[in-house]
Amino acid sequence: MSKLSLKCLTPPLPDELNNEIQMTIVATELDDSSERIVTFLREFGVPVNAVFFSYFEDGERRYLGRSWLASGGQPTTARAASKRSKQAEWNGRDWFVTFGDDSTRSWEDARRYGFVSAGGGEWYSRTLKNLPTGAQIFVQIPKHGYVAVGETLAEAAPFEAAQVFHEGQWTPLKDLPLSADYRHTDAPRTTPEDSEFVVPVRWTASRPKSQAYWEKGMFANQNSAGKLRQQYTLGKLVTQFELNGENSRSA
Repeated sequence: MSKLSLKCLTPPLPDELNNEIQMTIVATELDDSSERIVTFLREFGVPVNAVFFSYFEDGERRYLGRSWLASGGQPTTARAASKRSKQAEWNGRDWFVTFGDDSTRSWEDARRYGFVSAGGGEWYSRTLKNLPTGAQIFVQIPKHGYVAVGETLAEAAPFEAAQVFHEGQWTPLKDLPLSADYRHTDAPRTTPEDSEFVVPVRWTASRPKSQAYWEKGMFANQNSAGKLRQQYTLGKLVTQFELNGENSRSA
């Protein structure tokens, strides 16, 4: 089986990891950077801790001592899940979109005509189809950063049938002069699910890829779309794109 077909069988990554998982690092010691990482993760409700074992001798007596990096030992699942739920509470409106700017789709096309898209297999388009009409989306280009915020005008449709709201009227996207092809002719098999799927958008603010905004610690995800829950990222984006009034509620 090809790598591509295996990829298509893989479900999209979840917005949140299994909240029943607990992680314990067992070591004789941790360097400063590793200790900071564990502390940072615990502050965001990730159930991780480090335990250290030390060996002692007192004459003929031998002892094995244990100590935890964070007091109280490993956080309980209930406590960690409660904190994580508080951090991950969704405001009911904001979504992220991961836009792959490559030979099959162009960010400059998307900026000019008002849309986001994903496709080439069900794995890529499945989460994009979850976007409802009226959602506020923040668009991120992998390895570059966030480039736009806007409102979805309709649900996802295959490229051949997709329309965008351009110059005051609905227009078939395929009839417009485009830089990319938006067709996946190299797919091992051609089915409707292999199509590029398009969601029309009214941009509130957008910028070229060369001016993408990114700071360490901001949210990114491999899925094409999903609920944007991280308050740190939302706060940065509201400021960066100068959102106010109705839009400022997302922060």
